[in-house]
Amino acid sequence: MVTLVRPRRGQGDRRKGTMRLGAHLAELRRRLFISFIALLVAAVAAFALTDPIIHFLASPIRDIAAEQGDSLTALTFTTVTAAFDLRLRIAIAVGAIVAGPVWLLQVWLFLVPGLTRREVRWTLGFAFSAIPLFVVGCLTGMLIAPHAITLMASFAPEGSALYLQSTYYYDFILKLILAVGVAFSVPVFLVMLNLFGLVSSQGLLRGWRIAVVASAVFAALATPAADVISMLLLMAAITTLYFGAWFVTVLLERRSRRGLERSPGAGAAIAQAVVAD
Repeated sequence: MVTLVRPRRGQGDRRKGTMRLGAHLAELRRRLFISFIALLVAAVAAFALTDPIIHFLASPIRDIAAEQGDSLTALTFTTVTAAFDLRLRIAIAVGAIVAGPVWLLQVWLFLVPGLTRREVRWTLGFAFSAIPLFVVGCLTGMLIAPHAITLMASFAPEGSALYLQSTYYYDFILKLILAVGVAFSVPVFLVMLNLFGLVSSQGLLRGWRIAVVASAVFAALATPAADVISMLLLMAAITTLYFGAWFVTVLLERRSRRGLERSPGAGAAIAQAVVAD
């Protein structure tokens, strides 16, 4: 039998009571079922909207064809089921995004009984911080993707035909958008690691050179090699978010030290904190 135990004083208030392993599995099954139904409904609704989505994704191809003045540039489907597979992939991806609030809520509701009140506040704070940053990152990736495709297609020899395989084309755009979205969310996880005592503000500051180099490498991989402006803008955005995370960790550590000074046994706690730093 799995028991949820009230923590000691200072750890926060957890929900009292016991829950058998079977009850945990039943609760998990219920949360997964609700999430699956939400994803299924959203995916079915998104399937009807795949035409405008494909039209948007193929806009760089139309621009390239218009510049060349011919129809040698096109999005191709190399198998009988390729068109259906593309629509199905788009429907699942859009459905997962649209149903995101539902399945994220189900994950949170499943974890809440085992969290303290302080951990619940942290979880909500991370969600309200990471989700907007992820959305902004995805929008940035959507702005970068057409320029990346147009620029890379410009290296095709004059008079050659450019036929882009639909599945590969879609995967390239989706991976680029998700990669930029995740990169924008990384600072939130750095702050979370700091709150759990795994990363210090001094450690983040000491690693600023590595962070800048990593941002440059990621920006270079996410943008075309010849598009220096987009690379620099993306690098500057990621680097700024990194230093923003460092500044937040400095404020959190100062607040923690003030709390230690006001609590009993502050001298030993402060000494341990100094040694840890």
